[in-house]
Amino acid sequence: METVIHFMNDSAEFYKWSLTIADKRVEKWPMMSSPLPTLGISVLYLLFLWVGPLYMQNREPFQLRKTLIVYNFSMVLLNFYICKELLLGSRAAGYSYLCQPVNYSNDVNEVRIASALWWYYISKGVEFLDTVFFIMRKKFNQVSFLHVYHHCTMFILWWIGIKWVPGGQSFFGATINSGIHVLMYGYYGLAAFGPKIQKYLWWKKYLTIIQMIQFHVTIGHAAHSLYTGCPFPAWMQWALIGYAVTFIILFANFYYQTYRRQPRLKSAKTAVNGVSNGTRQANLSVSEA
Repeated sequence: METVIHFMNDSAEFYKWSLTIADKRVEKWPMMSSPLPTLGISVLYLLFLWVGPLYMQNREPFQLRKTLIVYNFSMVLLNFYICKELLLGSRAAGYSYLCQPVNYSNDVNEVRIASALWWYYISKGVEFLDTVFFIMRKKFNQVSFLHVYHHCTMFILWWIGIKWVPGGQSFFGATINSGIHVLMYGYYGLAAFGPKIQKYLWWKKYLTIIQMIQFHVTIGHAAHSLYTGCPFPAWMQWALIGYAVTFIILFANFYYQTYRRQPRLKSAKTAVNGVSNGTRQANLSVSEA
């Protein structure tokens, strides 16, 4: 027990010390003065993962077609805004795409980038609605470990990012990811219109491929920064590499299961059914003769 208390005291002291090196510009921004709101929302999200399916168990699924159209295209606009602000702000600030330390000044372009990154963090909280809509529509198979892991960790980790490094190298991954989310939510928004549009959406699997490419680029970018000694927190670069590796593994498994394994199983099942139906038809023909 004494060890636990000692550990908790050390953790509290470390957190107090870490606040002394946090970005003073963002400390009074919404959600940024304390990690408790972010952690609280994340806990409620995890709680809903348990309560939601129980609530929907004996109920008809909600359709939510109009809601999904509005939501998805709203997310397209939000991510487009974030991507645009990061691109224009970083260009105006003369950012390097290979190595960019954080500038904690109140320069208008630096604040613009920090603000865009804050909106990026907020968007990760809004994305919890993805899961809510899946559960309300009883699409429980969509709420995979990858889905939950991605949504829950991104929101928490980006609070840390905004608290300590809302600029510099942080802009790189957020710019790429928000751009990809424009495509992703655009796809989901179009799919919400129904079968008449869905038949033209042949490019879903390429979104997964683009996401995997994104993680490889992120690892390469962080590794280059470490190799060249870029003055950006090394611990964050190492953490980013480890985090990206987990996504590569999970997304690769998702891609294999969805676009490689399942089509093979369907083909095998079709072949078996074809043989079975053919045999049955032959037997019927013999009987009729």
